[in-house]
Amino acid sequence: MNKAQPPVIGCEAAATLLESLTELAIRAGEAILAVNRSAMNVTGKSDGSPVTEADLAADHIIVEGLTRLAPHVSLLSEERVHLATPPYKDSFFLIDPLDGTKEFVAGRNEFTVNVALVTHGVPLLGIVGAPALGLIWRGIVGKGAERLTLQNGAVAQAVPIKTRLCPPRGAPWTVAVSRSHGDARTEAFIDERGGAVRAVLGSAVKFGRVAEGQVDIYPRLSPTSEWDVAAGHAVVVAAGGKVTDASGGPLHFGLGREDFLVPEFIAWGDPAAAT
Repeated sequence: MNKAQPPVIGCEAAATLLESLTELAIRAGEAILAVNRSAMNVTGKSDGSPVTEADLAADHIIVEGLTRLAPHVSLLSEERVHLATPPYKDSFFLIDPLDGTKEFVAGRNEFTVNVALVTHGVPLLGIVGAPALGLIWRGIVGKGAERLTLQNGAVAQAVPIKTRLCPPRGAPWTVAVSRSHGDARTEAFIDERGGAVRAVLGSAVKFGRVAEGQVDIYPRLSPTSEWDVAAGHAVVVAAGGKVTDASGGPLHFGLGREDFLVPEFIAWGDPAAAT
């Protein structure tokens, strides 16, 4: 890699990569589904989170594919964080090969493959694949977003998606909440505005539901990792939404934050609701 002239990928160049990146996400999803969950090995990381052979198989497919597709673009994968060399000031790929490993180990279907392209610290392109659901949400900021339906490993349908306007205060509104990662600050945020209808979901599926207008808001006011957020961030913004911190400020990725943690975020379907 030419360290003196790192590549900067903008909207138009990102669009030329979208189909190839989507194919990598599909292949990674197939590798995950091929793993026998009842017989696989599950080990623990230093932070206590699980890792399986499915995580590693998906990571291998995506990283090998990105190395061929864009050899001069840096990448950061959850499974290779020990190789990270921040800050990533230009463009880089940010990957979670299997988001929602707890859901996967428990036998549920809400786990995802997350692939993001980040430029100048901001997610520009995002792909969130849910292989067990046969769905992919993808988008490029400034070019729109869509939901793909998969059949037999191929795209059977592509539908443009947009976020929806948030109902006025006092009316019922739908909030995505985590099945595995609840926290007191998030619950207080939800309780502050009455009428919440909770959609209990796993992994980055929550971002997809916001992007397609099925959910109004997805708050997570406790720390999570950048690779859990970046792809969904891009998809939601591409679909017309906004992703902020709890004060309405922007998020930044790859710039050297300790342990690549995002302290908090809120994904808003309606950008006006964030003000």
